[in-house]
Amino acid sequence: MVEKMSLLLFSFLLLSTGNGVYSFGEKKLLSLNTFHRKQQNGVPSCFPGKSRRGNGATILEMRHRDYCSGPITDWNERLQERLISDEIRVCSLQSQFKNMVSGQIQDLSHTQIPLTSGIRLQTLNYIVTVELGGQNMTVIVDTGSDLTWVQCQPCKLCYNQPEPLFNPLISPSYQSVQCNSSVCHSLLFATGNLGICGTNPPTCNYFVSYGDGSYTRGDLGSANLSLGTTTVTNFVLGCGRDNKGLFGGASGLMGLGMSSDLSLVSQTSEIFGGVFSYCLPSTEDEAPGSLILGGDSSVYKNSTPISYTRMVPNPQLSTFYFLNLTGTTIGGVNLQNPSFGKAEIIIDSGTVITRLPPSIYKAVKSEFLKQLSGYPTAPSFSILDTCFNLSRYEEVEIPTITMHFEGDAELNVDVQGIFYSAKADASQVCLALASLSYEDEIGIIGNYQQRNTRVIYDTKGSKLGFAKETCNFM
Repeated sequence: MVEKMSLLLFSFLLLSTGNGVYSFGEKKLLSLNTFHRKQQNGVPSCFPGKSRRGNGATILEMRHRDYCSGPITDWNERLQERLISDEIRVCSLQSQFKNMVSGQIQDLSHTQIPLTSGIRLQTLNYIVTVELGGQNMTVIVDTGSDLTWVQCQPCKLCYNQPEPLFNPLISPSYQSVQCNSSVCHSLLFATGNLGICGTNPPTCNYFVSYGDGSYTRGDLGSANLSLGTTTVTNFVLGCGRDNKGLFGGASGLMGLGMSSDLSLVSQTSEIFGGVFSYCLPSTEDEAPGSLILGGDSSVYKNSTPISYTRMVPNPQLSTFYFLNLTGTTIGGVNLQNPSFGKAEIIIDSGTVITRLPPSIYKAVKSEFLKQLSGYPTAPSFSILDTCFNLSRYEEVEIPTITMHFEGDAELNVDVQGIFYSAKADASQVCLALASLSYEDEIGIIGNYQQRNTRVIYDTKGSKLGFAKETCNFM
C-alpha cells in the first residue's frame, strides 16, 4: 500500500532519530507523481511556435525537444540514453576545453568526422521556432556554441527532420558568403576550425563538431531572420549540407555563445542590447517556457528578485559563460571546501546534468545522503551514483540545494531539478548531480538544475542573473 507523506503527518518522524530519519532546516516537498510519464498521441508539430513582443523585448515560445519526437514506447531506455549522450557531450567538452587552452586548431580540410555509437541518443535540449528566409525552422537553443545553422537543400548527408529542409534557392534574401571575406575569417574564432574555400563559386565552407559527437558541415550564407515580429537582416548562418548526430529532428541550432561576431547575441546586439534570458519548463509535455531577447525585466514573471553574479572572463574559452562558484548549501547546511571561490564553472543550456569537481561533489553527496539517511538506497544509474528506492511513497521531503556565486548571487535549484527518476515507479530515483573525473576539469551547470528559473545573460554588462519563475509562455 502506497504511503503518503506530508509535512504535517510525518513531522514527528522527521524530528525523531530513532528511525534513522533526521530533520534538517530546509526541505522541499516532492510529489513522485511528477515522474509518471505521459504518452503522446501522434507527433505534434514543432511550429509555428508562438511569439509576442513586449516593452522592446521579443518573446519566443520554448519547448523541450521531446515535444516533437512523438510517442516514446520505452521511457526507461530513453532515460538511460539521455545520460549516456550527456556524458559523451561532457567528455568531449572537456577535451575541447583542453585543446582550446593549449592553442590547438582544427583544419577543416583534415578534420575527421567523429563517430558515435549506433544507439539513437537523445539529450535534454530545448527548441524555439524562427523564420529564416521566409521558411519556418525549429532550432535547438545552445549557449555553448556561436554559429547558428540549419540543414539545407541540396543535402549530401542529412539526418531526418519532420519539416522541409531550408532551400536557399527559393529564399529571396539568401546570399552566399565568399571565402575571402572578413565574415569567413571570423569562423576560426566562432568555431575553433579553419575554413576552406569551396569551388564554383568560391564560397566559405565551415565545419563544427559538438561535445556530444554531433557535427555539421556546409557553407556560410546570410538571410533575413525573423524572431517573432523582429526581423534581423543579413543574418549570417551555416547552411548545413553534411550533418549527423543528436539533433533529434530539429532543423538546426541557434548559437547563443558570447564571444564571436557570428553569435546571434552579437549579430542582434544593436536590437536587443546583448541581453537574452530563458525559463526552462520542468517537464516536457506541460506548459512551454520562453526565450526572451532583450533586457526589459518588466516582461519577466519572476517571483523572487534577480540576483546577479559577474561573468568571469576566460579569453581562451570566450564562447562559454564562466561563473565563480563560491559555495553550496544542502538543506540549509553550508558546505566547506577549499575549492569554493576558486571553482570556475560554466552555465550551459545543452548539458543536462550539472558536473562538479570531485572534491565538491563528494561533500554534496555526503551531506545529501546524511539528510536522507532513513530512505532505502538503490543502485547507481549511469553517471548518477546517489540513488534511492522511493516506490513506497507518493511524496517525500528532500533537502534544498542552493548554489552560491560571487556577489551573493544564488541559484535555488527547483524541486524538479534535484532528483532524476530512472524508473517510472520511483524505485530508482537519483540525485541529479554528477562528479567530474578530475579536479582540474571545468564544472558545468546543466539545464536540469536550471528548470523553473529565469536565467538572464547580460553580455554587455558582463553579468548573469537568477530568479525564481514558474515557466509559462503565456
